[in-house]
Amino acid sequence: MQALIDRHGRSFPYLRLSLTEACNYRCAYCLPDGYQADGRPRFLALGEIERLVRGFAALGMSKIRLTGGEPSLRKDLLSIIETVSAVPGIGKIALTTNGCLLPRHVRAWREAGLTALNVSLDSLDAGRFHVITGHDRFAEVTAGIELALGLGFASVKINAVLLRGHNDDELPAWFEYLRGRDVSVRFIELMRTGDNREYFERHHLRAEIIEQRLQDAGWQLQARAPDAGPAREYAHPAYRGRIGIIAPYSKDFCAGCNRLRVTARGDLRLCLFGDFGISLRPLLQSDADHHALVARIATQLGMKAAGHGLHQGLTGITPHLASIGG
Repeated sequence: MQALIDRHGRSFPYLRLSLTEACNYRCAYCLPDGYQADGRPRFLALGEIERLVRGFAALGMSKIRLTGGEPSLRKDLLSIIETVSAVPGIGKIALTTNGCLLPRHVRAWREAGLTALNVSLDSLDAGRFHVITGHDRFAEVTAGIELALGLGFASVKINAVLLRGHNDDELPAWFEYLRGRDVSVRFIELMRTGDNREYFERHHLRAEIIEQRLQDAGWQLQARAPDAGPAREYAHPAYRGRIGIIAPYSKDFCAGCNRLRVTARGDLRLCLFGDFGISLRPLLQSDADHHALVARIATQLGMKAAGHGLHQGLTGITPHLASIGG
């Protein structure tokens, strides 16, 4: 089996696959005006997704994260999970969701083969949650998380984007939430994208500030698993849950990159903030193109840069995080 290793010596066992650019939320930092369809070609169909995953699996990819937009808006999500879980070599299938449909569907997703779950929850206060997301879905999301915790997932994680002036004072509340729950909350530093400059400048908070508060409260940095995402994870003996910090503006953040991305329309993105994409879709129409697909993926990996250009204000071709799954 071939291996996905770039010219900087980084290996890539982890694919983030966007299933749709659509989202039913209006998060202030991402889609404040809601999703606007552009009339371009449809998102990857089930057969295309299966061929794509088989191609990456042939190169040693073992973990797939299904993202969006909001992936639960796909009516065929259950079939996608079942199909991906049947691909030889894929041992971990995760889903990132805004959680609004969790109470209705999470049990079926688990039974279909989903092994890990990430749920967006930017605040533990229902009113603040409504302000940030534009929707009053706090009760459904939190109920869905509680349900998921009893379904035997390998991990259940919560994603919270750090927003100065909105949720940066909630660390004590999160401590209490984590005291008895086997869940990891990941605080994600707000990232500048193509269309959120003003919001970014108003609400950006350096993740290191929260990290220092954790250390001051006795939380200890944990060793990073080989196929883990970008979070630096902390644990505390008094709490069952954990806290992860995703700090894209920190020094050497990209040195540990281990993931590639494919958009909902089939473009390979070597970096979330890269300035180009490589279309894989023409090679997803027939099983006969499998070897050509594998060769294209392997060849393009040589173009992956050592790091992003966020410090220079370079956001690449990503207009907002819903367009590629964050």
